[in-house]
Amino acid sequence: MAVTLTISTTGKGLYEITDQVHEAVSSMGVQEGVCVLFVQHTSASLVIQENADPSARRDLEDWMARSVPEDQPEFTHTMEGPDDMPSHIRSMLTDVSLSIPVVDGRMVLGTWQGIFLFEHRTAAHDRRIVVQVTAA
Repeated sequence: MAVTLTISTTGKGLYEITDQVHEAVSSMGVQEGVCVLFVQHTSASLVIQENADPSARRDLEDWMARSVPEDQPEFTHTMEGPDDMPSHIRSMLTDVSLSIPVVDGRMVLGTWQGIFLFEHRTAAHDRRIVVQVTAA
């Protein structure tokens, strides 16, 4: 069973989607198994990170911007703008899919863990995330 979530972004950044994924998993009624998340884009990614302190999110976003800066003259894939190729590299450095255990009908995340869509493009986008739960 699978559900597709659509997450609207307003540009670069980490968007917490933990609650939406929890709701999708609950709706499937699987008590024991694995939840697989997959983002259907090449310029956005999925990460599990701390969701308690917003400064962690800002530090991660800042680190990514410094690590893969835009407007690099050696990039040739720039058809959609200066954030085009850097977005693909940022996605490659993180993940496009995640696997999370499901126990007693809920994902088993740690106390401070949240699930985030990492938008790597400057412009707003609607991102599709497939949520599939397989029973054990």
